[in-house]
Amino acid sequence: MSDSPDPSTGEIPEPVRMTDLDLADLSASVRRLIDQSQEQARVLDHLAADPPPIPLPGPDFGGFAPGPGPAGGGEPLFIMAMEGQAYESELDALTDWVDDLLLPVYGREITSSTPWCPWWDQHPEAVARLHALWLAWQQHIDPEAGPSGPSTWHRDHLDHTMAQLRAPGGPFAACTTNPSRPAHRLLPGPKPTTDPVPITGHTQAA
Repeated sequence: MSDSPDPSTGEIPEPVRMTDLDLADLSASVRRLIDQSQEQARVLDHLAADPPPIPLPGPDFGGFAPGPGPAGGGEPLFIMAMEGQAYESELDALTDWVDDLLLPVYGREITSSTPWCPWWDQHPEAVARLHALWLAWQQHIDPEAGPSGPSTWHRDHLDHTMAQLRAPGGPFAACTTNPSRPAHRLLPGPKPTTDPVPITGHTQAA
């Protein structure tokens, strides 16, 4: 996993520059990420392929209604459904993809209208959106997606995700707007509603 800056130390992350980018190294990184994604897909397919049930002698229960199946239907794919070590391992893999591919290729300049946060992994919305983007990337680079797979990923997933994350009112609105002054702050969102619905014509007491 690529090391993320620690906001408590005031460490200034190096800005992403494309001028000295070694295309051979980038190609190797992309190839490695693709290989990792394909291997992960093979493992998931293997785990999902349950062996056929072995018939055992016993009474015939055909007349009874079937009981409930196992909850969840297998391991969750989306990171927000994970917890503990599974979450940490998935976040490590996601961070590698963000640092090795997403930012070097698509990390546009940081400005007041396009903020970014070096500590994006502490923003739940950013983690959720970037993980969904990564899952879609794995799907659309698969040969089964066809030649238009990468283009579809750019159009339907990348553009929308980056626009939402880097919008002036997005999750990074209070974070870095100048590469020389890194900042990180989580903005509070709406609180869960616990009060009863007010009756029409009446006002609730403060």
